Parts: sequence; C-alpha cells; structure tokens
Amino acid sequence: MKKTILCLAILLIFGTLLAESVQLNNFEELMDALKQGERVRVIIHYGQCQLINNNEIKESSPDAIGGMNIDTFEYFAPMSIGNPTAFVAFSHASLINLRGFVYNYAKFRVNADNTVKMTAQYAEPNTFELDMNENFFTEINNGKNEGACYFYKLD
Repeated sequence: MKKTILCLAILLIFGTLLAESVQLNNFEELMDALKQGERVRVIIHYGQCQLINNNEIKESSPDAIGGMNIDTFEYFAPMSIGNPTAFVAFSHASLINLRGFVYNYAKFRVNADNTVKMTAQYAEPNTFELDMNENFFTEINNGKNEGACYFYKLD
C-alpha cells in the first residue's frame, strides 16, 4: 500500500512539472511551436505598449492585460505577399458585454524581428460600426527585455 501511494505521489509531482507552460522567447521559437502543432497562448500587457489611437501616439496605454490561445494562424515568408520580412498573423473575435454588447476583435502581427503589432477593436453587433480601434506596439518578451507580449507553449 505504501509503495502504491509513493508511486502515485511521484507520478503526480512529475505530471505537475511536465504540465508547466514554457515561455517562447522569439519569433523562431514561436514559429517552431506553431509548425509542430503545439498549443500556444499569447498574453499582452497593454500598459507597457506604445498605443496609437486615431493616428495619434498616446502618452500612455490602459493598465489592462489580455490573452488568447492561437488556434488559427497564417505565416507569410519574406516576399510571399510583397512583405520584406516574414511574419505570422492570428486573430480572434468574441461577443462580450462591456457597457452593452460589443464584438471584441483582437488581431496580432508578429514579425521575424520580434516586433508585435496588436490591434484591438470593438464593433457594434448589429451594424459592425467600430466603437474603438487601437493599435498597440511592442516586442516579444524574452525574459531579459521589456517586451510586453508573452508567448507560452502549453503542455
């Protein structure tokens, strides 16, 4: 009986250790994980990004954090669509209730140089008229820089 409990405890510990997420530190690691079919999650700290709203650079960004799983993505090699550098794009839309119902649309473009552009939009659910359209600029956080966009490979 003691051996069974000890084995279960060891399996639980190893299972917990193996189930931890792994931070992806650059574009190459992100693309390797996506190409291999790994589950990847993105977390962005808006308050640490440069915000451009209505073509104006804002002095500060909202103190907010967002995240989503990358389920569908498109990778574009250099010059595949006239782009000088490779990039990957992915997005997600969901209906949320924030002072009334709106569609919340989040779009990411991650470039091979590790820069990130995140577009956040709120759209009226009946007319799709935009209530908000903001662009956040940062870079992939590699654990050593101040990048505000984190990528994690999930086990």
